Amino acid sequence: MLHAEWTKFRTVRGWVTGMMAAALMMVLFALLVGVGGDQKGSPSVPIGPGGGPVTDSFYFVHQPLTGNGSITVSVSALESSIPKGPGDLRPGSVPWAKAGLIIKQSTRQGSPYAAIMVTGSHGVRMQDGYVNDTAGPPGPVSAESPRRLRLDRSGDTITGYASTDGTHWTEVGTAQVSGLGSTAQVGLFVASPPAVGGGGTAGSVSTATFGDLRTQGGWAGGHWTGGQVGAESPSFAGYPENASGSHLGSDARFTVTGAGDIAPAVRDSLPTGGHLRDVLAGTFAALIAVIVVGALFVTEEYRNKMIHLTLAAHPRRSRVLAAKAIVLWAVTFAAGLAGAILATPLGERLARDNGVYIFPVSSSTELRVALGTAALLATASVLALAVGAILRHSAAAVTTVVLAIVLPYILIAIPFMPASVSKTVATVTPGAAFAVQQTLMPYGQVASNYTPYYGYYPLAPWAGFAVLAGYATVSLAVAGVLLNRRDA
Repeated sequence: MLHAEWTKFRTVRGWVTGMMAAALMMVLFALLVGVGGDQKGSPSVPIGPGGGPVTDSFYFVHQPLTGNGSITVSVSALESSIPKGPGDLRPGSVPWAKAGLIIKQSTRQGSPYAAIMVTGSHGVRMQDGYVNDTAGPPGPVSAESPRRLRLDRSGDTITGYASTDGTHWTEVGTAQVSGLGSTAQVGLFVASPPAVGGGGTAGSVSTATFGDLRTQGGWAGGHWTGGQVGAESPSFAGYPENASGSHLGSDARFTVTGAGDIAPAVRDSLPTGGHLRDVLAGTFAALIAVIVVGALFVTEEYRNKMIHLTLAAHPRRSRVLAAKAIVLWAVTFAAGLAGAILATPLGERLARDNGVYIFPVSSSTELRVALGTAALLATASVLALAVGAILRHSAAAVTTVVLAIVLPYILIAIPFMPASVSKTVATVTPGAAFAVQQTLMPYGQVASNYTPYYGYYPLAPWAGFAVLAGYATVSLAVAGVLLNRRDA
């Protein structure tokens, strides 16, 4: 039966051409995405110690610390402003505004660090390596309820503490920060991430009041130096229009104003950012092609009455349907895999050459995306086959499956779609299978648009694919039952 179904498939030129077209469309769309930049070259994005892209821009008041030592400070205020219009800053809430103490290898963006801080709405936190975040005591700071912070260095071991009275200290966390060197830059910092939905272009600004600054250990003992980390990269500085960083004071008391963030980069934090799913945008067009071929693979036999000969030659009808599904899945998978493997390096290379930053992924992730995309196309074609066997009409089958898979894809691709609707569509419909193309990770300490439009799916990659596989399996079962009851 497998040989017979394979022979049917390869001898129909239109079906073979449809599969080749699906693979070529993936390559063509990848090339179109790649040439869609501004021809100025990919922007310079800081790379963190772990090799991933990071946001590293904040106001830093620092001194060098040689060897071991500690620094203690009291934070009595953290106030934020957000833009309400061009040049119009008004008080607002920035939950992940940060103010505290930081030790950093240097002022170079992406260099290793560890920090203890108060935040706008998330209490005290200790963060390091751009991706690690440890919660400390909750609650905001104020003049009536200041928070004292301490950062200790012992070799590569950095420990952060918090206290409400300066006497009783709570250890918030400990980090091993390799690469600090014998002399590191240590001091006060303020960061203020952009508001969600700002696309990384309309930031906020925050001001913190520090007091009772004390140091111990191998400090140089000179003047405190203030400046913006990342000032050479305006795209990532994060300041609203007509705003800038600054510090006032000396010795034990400072008022520091800053913007930006110290965190892993997310999709909408980069002005020209993209990811692997963008390169594989041709999956949408390829889906249409394989759905049409999948439906025709069975409905054509109904149209020309060949189904009677097929069932007469093979009375075990469920096996006939299974053989069709196996042949169709294998052929579509091969075509999809070829298209993805060709499209990915070509699209990425062109995108970077034309000023589009593509989030880097490991070779294993790239392989998973290619295999997942091929499996998505193959399973969609089998779903079309099953629906075609149920409806016995090519146009109706194609329309039904396109609405079931492609319509969710379109809804996800609408930027102003409510997040709740978008996430529901990407969870319960066959369109959940597009999760196999996700390469980005959401971070709890970074406020962002974590929606499918930006490449963040509510389901894990293979869990999303399993939703589509479930629809296809159930449809095949229904088609098998109906095939045994009719078509005598």
